Amino acid sequence: MWLFMWNRDSLTVDVVGKLSNNFGALRLLFAVLVILSHSPELVDGNRSRELLTRAFGTLSFGEFGVDGFFLISGYLITKSFLDSSSVGNFLVKRVLRIYPGYVVAFLLCILAIGPFVGGQLSTLSGLKLTKDLTFLRPPEMPGVFAGTYYPTLNGPMWTITYEFRCYLLVLAFGIVGLLSKRILLAVLTVIALAISAFRPELFQAGFGYHMDSVRFAGVFGCGALFYLYRDRIPYDGRLAALSAVALFVLMFSSRLAEAALSVLGGYLLFWSAFNLKSQSVAAIGHKVDISYGVYLYAWPVQKLLIWFSPAISPWLLFIDSTAIAGFLAFGSWHLVEKPFLNLKAAFVPAVTTSGRNVL
Repeated sequence: MWLFMWNRDSLTVDVVGKLSNNFGALRLLFAVLVILSHSPELVDGNRSRELLTRAFGTLSFGEFGVDGFFLISGYLITKSFLDSSSVGNFLVKRVLRIYPGYVVAFLLCILAIGPFVGGQLSTLSGLKLTKDLTFLRPPEMPGVFAGTYYPTLNGPMWTITYEFRCYLLVLAFGIVGLLSKRILLAVLTVIALAISAFRPELFQAGFGYHMDSVRFAGVFGCGALFYLYRDRIPYDGRLAALSAVALFVLMFSSRLAEAALSVLGGYLLFWSAFNLKSQSVAAIGHKVDISYGVYLYAWPVQKLLIWFSPAISPWLLFIDSTAIAGFLAFGSWHLVEKPFLNLKAAFVPAVTTSGRNVL
């Protein structure tokens, strides 16, 4: 639960001026899947009506969505680093993409929503808020949403810090030259996925915080490998069909579901991103990208709807919260995210690679 991942350096234009992938549409789809997953869980307090969990008994659509985002992010952040002219160039792009939207959503949760739903603003210190903002932590306030399940202001925000850590991991690997050692990176990724899969036997209770880092690094690493091995991976419809069948079977395994989703699901994701597209689909997120904003605002919208209408149907909650979060995300894009992205031109020179303009 509470899982999500986002990145912007995604859409490329080929030599004939056509958009060459579906990443924008896929990110928006993953955002909606997270809302779909959270809707029954926030109403019921459990996953008894969560659709993917009911089908396989393992992962939820929330976890499915976040793994998809980590895979896309691993692919695109690795590409972003290798396309960047310097370490500073890379960091400026990452900071301008993640922090502005996050900071505004964080402050709105603390200053506007929290006190309105029973939160005790007076208990928060300026130092704590500064630390939370700096380290991309979720907003926290005692007393919010009392009497409801998961009484938090914005649960999904906790994954943002893991995303940024993965950015820094790519930076560190790039500086020491590990991104040019594909086999070593593949071994490290397999180890991370294996540790995550078999953690009940390998680790004592209390290691969960670190296990999140291992888990996210493994999925992100798979995405990075799909980019680094892009010259070796054939995207073929028959292989995609075989991957889909194998993934369906392995999704029933509590141990192997996430590793299978990372590898087999990753193949399906990138095959669909580059092959199953039309120009109208590929254009989603090209000029107006609301997927990050949908993530940032969906949870507080869902909690507010439940706060006002405790008996709301999960499916009505899904429809209403998706529409409202989409509206807020549209505002976030035009008023916050896009203006800060436009600042990249002042710090980051345009890069042209292999005949394509990298956006």
